[in-house]
Amino acid sequence: MPPNVAKKGSAGRTKPTQAKTEARTLKRKREQDDLSKLKKAIDELDPKSPDLKNFTDLPLCEATASGLRSSHFEVLTDVQRSAIPLALKGKDILGAAKTGSGKTLAFLVPVLEALYRAQWTEYDGLGALIISPTRELAVQIFEVLRKIGRKHSFSAGLVIGGKNLREEAERLGRMNILVCTPGRMLQHLDQTAGFDVDNLQILVLDEADRIMDMGFQSAVDALVEHLPKTRQTLLFSATQSKRVSDLARLSLKDPEYVSVHEEATSATPSNLQQHYIVTPLVEKLDTLWGFLRTNLKSKIIVFLSSGKQVRFVFESFKRMQPGIPLLHLHGRQKQVARMEITSRFTSAKYACLFATDVVARGVDFPAVDWVIQADCPEDADTYIHRVGRTARYESKGRAVLFLDPHEEEPFLKRLEQKKVPIQKVNVKEGKKKSITNELQSMCFKSPDLKYLGQKAFISYTRSVFLQKDKEVFKFKNLDLDAYAASLGLPGTPQVKFHKGEDVKRLKNASRAVFSSGSEGESDDEGRKPKKPEVRTKYDKMTERQNQDVLSSHYRKLLGDEDDEDEEDFMSVKRVLGDDDLDNAAGVSTEPKVVTLGKSELIIDSKRREKLLSSKKKLSKYMDKGTKLVFDDDGNAHPIYELQNEDDFKKEGPAEQIRREFVEAEASKVRDADVEDKEHAKQRRKEKRDKQKAREREELAQQMGAGVPQLEAGDGATAEDALALLRSLPIAGEGDRSSSDEEAEPPKKKAKKWFQDDSEEEERKSKKQKKSGKKVIEMDHEPDNLEDLEALAAGLLED
Repeated sequence: MPPNVAKKGSAGRTKPTQAKTEARTLKRKREQDDLSKLKKAIDELDPKSPDLKNFTDLPLCEATASGLRSSHFEVLTDVQRSAIPLALKGKDILGAAKTGSGKTLAFLVPVLEALYRAQWTEYDGLGALIISPTRELAVQIFEVLRKIGRKHSFSAGLVIGGKNLREEAERLGRMNILVCTPGRMLQHLDQTAGFDVDNLQILVLDEADRIMDMGFQSAVDALVEHLPKTRQTLLFSATQSKRVSDLARLSLKDPEYVSVHEEATSATPSNLQQHYIVTPLVEKLDTLWGFLRTNLKSKIIVFLSSGKQVRFVFESFKRMQPGIPLLHLHGRQKQVARMEITSRFTSAKYACLFATDVVARGVDFPAVDWVIQADCPEDADTYIHRVGRTARYESKGRAVLFLDPHEEEPFLKRLEQKKVPIQKVNVKEGKKKSITNELQSMCFKSPDLKYLGQKAFISYTRSVFLQKDKEVFKFKNLDLDAYAASLGLPGTPQVKFHKGEDVKRLKNASRAVFSSGSEGESDDEGRKPKKPEVRTKYDKMTERQNQDVLSSHYRKLLGDEDDEDEEDFMSVKRVLGDDDLDNAAGVSTEPKVVTLGKSELIIDSKRREKLLSSKKKLSKYMDKGTKLVFDDDGNAHPIYELQNEDDFKKEGPAEQIRREFVEAEASKVRDADVEDKEHAKQRRKEKRDKQKAREREELAQQMGAGVPQLEAGDGATAEDALALLRSLPIAGEGDRSSSDEEAEPPKKKAKKWFQDDSEEEERKSKKQKKSGKKVIEMDHEPDNLEDLEALAAGLLED
């Protein structure tokens, strides 16, 4: 090949490569130009400008703007208008806004923009960490992040409890954005090797006041220790407070406090109608049942104070069938069940969800009509978060609070301090219905439901006893006997209380474990917890509380009601027997020895003595012996007897013995084969003879029970022939022989309702022709010899 041709071909191959390189260079240059313009626009942005009304007015990259348009987010809410510009400038934010005001986008948009401006890639590690107090809220944040971030190339992950820890650890290293719960994230930071968070750019805490409660405080403290100091921090909640200790612990630097409802007349949305009903504790379930029966075409959330109450109310109402789909959700459910129930309630048009505070914060259920608080919330902030599940994003909603008479005045003062408007309403007398009898009947028939009712009673009374606000929650004012009867229980369970414990710390600590899936958390002094020890079933039984709820009458019968001496706990007492008395008297007691054949059995316990009365059990210890066979002379031999080696050699060579044995056995087989063939041949012959005899009998029956032929030499006289011919069948009368009279006549088919006599006659004639019988028609009955000869000639024609 000439040199110039080779050069030409080489140049032809390099042209596409050079074009691609130039295109990538131009694209990179355009991206850098857009990035520089974006940074310049952010520097020139005025966070307090009144012109910021839509997302298009903000300096956002094209990927984020496109994702917002695709998700139909256009107009900025108040909290978004105040927080996003400050966050784009890199400020730390401490934000407070009403429920349903759009706080999720207020921190997700700055997260995407911060990583975009930093040109973050999967090789840079974790860039943004978003912490949520509950799994349901974390899942919701992650879904919104997927919608608005669909045009970005960042990788995002969801880290919550209830999933495989190892599978999560394998993917953590490749994630740029993580949405997590505090306990689960702390578990990965402590246990997952190679998980690096040194490059973290931005930290977000949604529902910050809830995260920084006593139940999450130690987890957040330990988690922040792993994070770098140089980062941007965003905190959002519906009820935020300026606490210096919180700001110092989270390392906020000159934070901007964003509050869009401080000057508002209400801490709740203006389109939310709030009411309360004064109902005694014993009538609470009656009122709730009547409300559900009246609002069947609604979407309702009913908040209760504990998961045990949620289970009992759900199971009892489900059996009573109010006419509306029922669901229940609490922190002790498995993660898969919680996700399924959340999805079902989100997509349902009409449904009622019984839930604890696990869904009280941040979770967005669309088109919720009513929020019912059957149990009084622990404080006003919890009330605000609960009612925030309805009237979201300028839609309308209604909320009802059930209050005991002694809870009314003090709790209304708490709401008034939080600028919460609420009005009192009364239940119509016609809508009231007592369901106590139905509950008692169900608890009587179902022990499981009664057990749930007992647990619900204990959990409610214990929570009231441990509440800190004693002005609202007065345990002494509760009528426990009437409350137990209203739950359908036959008696009032006994409850043991432990004074001096903080109910909020206990409640939140329990929820932190079950919501985040954390194995352990640091204590208040920052020390790492010990690895939890494996507890057996018996350890759990001894530690279980309230296990003697229904056993007080048993203790009274035993007379140890007031005996609580710890020395007698699990003590073993033994009744002295005869052997013990003999030993005490100095009498020696030696075990018995029983002879069983050639073996001996030592009777050294009562269990062995029982063997003597049972032949079946005693046979196990007896000598079974050996099985014997008898020869022709009557001598006994073992069934398998080994021949002496010398005697075996005297019989001849082994090969010759084997050959003779084989020939003898083969001869036996051949003789047996001949006998078998003869026996089979004989059986076949007997079978054929029986078949022929059966055929002859059938033929004789068909031919008139074997009528003899009139032939010469029979010696039949005229009178015999006359008697014989008279027995022959006559037309229309069938066979009337004596043999037929003795035999049982055949069964006739039932005549159809539309069949006439002519058809019956025709059917009979066809049946006779088919059977082979010959019928001769005569004008009159034969009464002389000529008539009989004519009849016989007709029969003998064939």
